[in-house]
Amino acid sequence: MALGLAGTAAIVIPSMSAQAETVQVDMNYHCTGGVAGAAGVDLKVTLTLQTALAVGQPLDVRWSLAYRNNTRFLSPGLFQPGARLTATGVVGVTDELWTGELNSVGSKDQVLLQNGGPLELPDLVSGSVSTTEAGVFEVVPRRLLIDFTPPAAETVVNDDDPAVTYVGTDWTDYNDRPAQNKDIHEDVHASDVNGAEASFTFTGTGVDFITEQDYRAGQVRFTVDGKPGIPATADASKDTEGRPVVVANQGNYTLWGMRKLPYGEHTLVVKKTDAKWAMVDGFRVVTEALLDPPKQFRARCEPVKKPTAIRVNIGGGDTPTSPSPDSSPSASPDTSPSGSPSASPSGTPGGNSPSPSPSGTPSTTPSSSPSAAATQSYLTSVVVKGSPSPTATRTVTLTATPTVAQVAVTPQGGAQTGEAPERMAASGPLLLGSGGALLTIGVLSGVALLRRRAAHAGERG
Repeated sequence: MALGLAGTAAIVIPSMSAQAETVQVDMNYHCTGGVAGAAGVDLKVTLTLQTALAVGQPLDVRWSLAYRNNTRFLSPGLFQPGARLTATGVVGVTDELWTGELNSVGSKDQVLLQNGGPLELPDLVSGSVSTTEAGVFEVVPRRLLIDFTPPAAETVVNDDDPAVTYVGTDWTDYNDRPAQNKDIHEDVHASDVNGAEASFTFTGTGVDFITEQDYRAGQVRFTVDGKPGIPATADASKDTEGRPVVVANQGNYTLWGMRKLPYGEHTLVVKKTDAKWAMVDGFRVVTEALLDPPKQFRARCEPVKKPTAIRVNIGGGDTPTSPSPDSSPSASPDTSPSGSPSASPSGTPGGNSPSPSPSGTPSTTPSSSPSAAATQSYLTSVVVKGSPSPTATRTVTLTATPTVAQVAVTPQGGAQTGEAPERMAASGPLLLGSGGALLTIGVLSGVALLRRRAAHAGERG
């Protein structure tokens, strides 16, 4: 009996593991529009993912990008350091009951950029996809989006810059002004003609009008892109409370400003409304911090050839510690300006608003356990589209890392990404049977021994 119990204990606690299988797929993409320019840009894309996983083990889809054919994404202007190039790679994830998309997002901050200068590419690291049951699904590479975000900045433009236009001969250019006036570059344009106009074309989200504050100045009217400015008028002979001033020739004075314009090219027109003096000392162009990249800079990339679906097998293993029992999608977006989007289900690709779905639909649950961060890589997101059949009984959980990547980007041919337990579906009955057999053997052996002892005692009696 003791032997049977010892044998059972030895069989119940095996220790085995299996290596996760990783595959790399190289594809060519062609990009058009936005920062891709008129000729377009060619990219080599390497997709890395695991094809054999245990239930509950995350599927990590990693992208890496490289330029091809001497093509480059180009800067749409002159920018100080801090501009950002963001890439969003999309793969379709499907099985027999549902269809979804896994987005991989990566960003690269740029150095000082010249107009038309090359842009540096980011790396991409995906979020994680986990399932609560064994099965097979397919991953298909889809589109790649490239976005450019200008940095927050302010630039002062002098009155004689080519971007400033003066109508007719109503304005006089005064140079070598006294230093105590504090004029920008010690010069101004001035006019005392009623109706005189000056226009300024700029690119940004805001603009300021800079003049001289002077008790002899008059009122000017502002229009932006043909619409009245906010406010519509200002008077350099009055302070911010509307009281007359007693100073004269106080240059580099910001009289008026406007913000929250959509990023892009705008035209400001300054018009005198009386016969008093008006002076143009300069303008300040403002680009505020942008939450979303300007759409005019977006490049869209598509595979040159139709990609092949990659089959992923989900084997036995531990059930995820916190699967979502709720069939309705839920997400906790991250609005940090570091380039970190969040997981959000939608009925359309790339959507941001959840749509209702019947019982058994996929759900998204943000992960609260971030792992190692990847350099220049930012938040990933998962987007689920479509609705599965109402009779679906399988539960699928998509999990995204809100703030940091779950795995580091590895080069092509890199090491295995991890280990997963082998399936042990038939081990339970086998272990119970083996233990029971050993227990029976032990009992029978004990009975036989007792009989032999009894017989031996009878003979001796």
